Amino acid sequence: MASSTHSARPPWRLAAEIFWIFLRLGCTSFGGPIAHLAFFRQEFVDRRRWLDDGRYTDLVALCQFLPGPTSSQVGMGLGLRRAGLGGAIAAWLGFTLPSAAIMIALAWGLESWAGATPDGFLQGLKIAAVAVVAQAVWGMGRSLCPDRGRLTLAGLTAVLALAVPSAWGQLGGIVLGALAGLLFFPAEPASVPQPASLSQGWRASLVAGVLFLALLLAPGLTGQGGQVWPLFDAFYRTGSLVFGGGHVVLPLLQSEVVASGWVDAPTFLAGYGAAQAVPGPLFSLAGFLGAAASVGPGGAAGGALCLLAIFLPGMLLVVAALPHWDRLSQMRRTQTALKGVNAAVVGLLLAAFYDPVWTSAIRGAPDFSLALIAFLVLTQWRMPPWLVVLCSALAGWAFL
Repeated sequence: MASSTHSARPPWRLAAEIFWIFLRLGCTSFGGPIAHLAFFRQEFVDRRRWLDDGRYTDLVALCQFLPGPTSSQVGMGLGLRRAGLGGAIAAWLGFTLPSAAIMIALAWGLESWAGATPDGFLQGLKIAAVAVVAQAVWGMGRSLCPDRGRLTLAGLTAVLALAVPSAWGQLGGIVLGALAGLLFFPAEPASVPQPASLSQGWRASLVAGVLFLALLLAPGLTGQGGQVWPLFDAFYRTGSLVFGGGHVVLPLLQSEVVASGWVDAPTFLAGYGAAQAVPGPLFSLAGFLGAAASVGPGGAAGGALCLLAIFLPGMLLVVAALPHWDRLSQMRRTQTALKGVNAAVVGLLLAAFYDPVWTSAIRGAPDFSLALIAFLVLTQWRMPPWLVVLCSALAGWAFL
């Protein structure tokens, strides 16, 4: 149970406490979103007792339902519960800062020493991305597509995403999944509502919801603001449409920054591979892409702009949805739609595995052999992803 004395402390002290706790977690939380959620539970339920298991589970369920980076949104929700909006911002800053700093520095290094970076090293990073995405497709397919209907839906979504290689194709796949879930998939029996509400206030919910939609539905502004607004808009829309976790950001970002020519495919995949080797959220890839992009301010300023843009929708949605989640999560139609959306997410990731991951990284038998070894080490020997990425990059440097 959360301490009863924390509300008497000044808000800035609470926000500072939250920042330092999440900064430590951001430096040590390897292993992806599932591992992040386990670290959060250990820290805030078991150790600090800021909330009980029921409330934590309810918060995780909400963030899995919303588009955006699930583990980061859970962190934002924990900060929001503890110290309001300032706490949510502090939690996001602390958890994201370490990985974002590393990724922006990597983009600067690749640009500054492009001629000195061995081609094999970058190729190894791209091959590591093949193994990591293959593992994600395999694991998510087994858990989210357990029957013939959902497996078929995932395949059709992949075909749609490849036929329409843009954000509209991704969104169409999500809508197709939701409709198929409502029409064809049975719902589980309704669960018993949690007695504790996560409500944070209807006024804040309304403001956050309106701001989220206003930024999402402002394509008419795309041609204004020089190069800064199009970059912000692309990453904001990506953060608004990602369902299913960090890896699903890959096809959306690829369609925004590679197809537009802002970042070339080899640089994109090198950044994606490197993002597997750092702690914290995979969405920190946005910092790398913003720093490396040929539009916008570039460097640290471009990285910061894209990080803000891709994480902002997730924060706004958490603030907007908390007061409504207790009732919405118990609706059977919501559960059936989510079954279809989850299957569609697998299809989107499968399409991304083919293009750009496979087509840009696998050039022949040596590349395929290294990718296969990395995949087996990840899935069968349970080696940490960061270590697989490092070994793949070194192997590429030595042999490719």
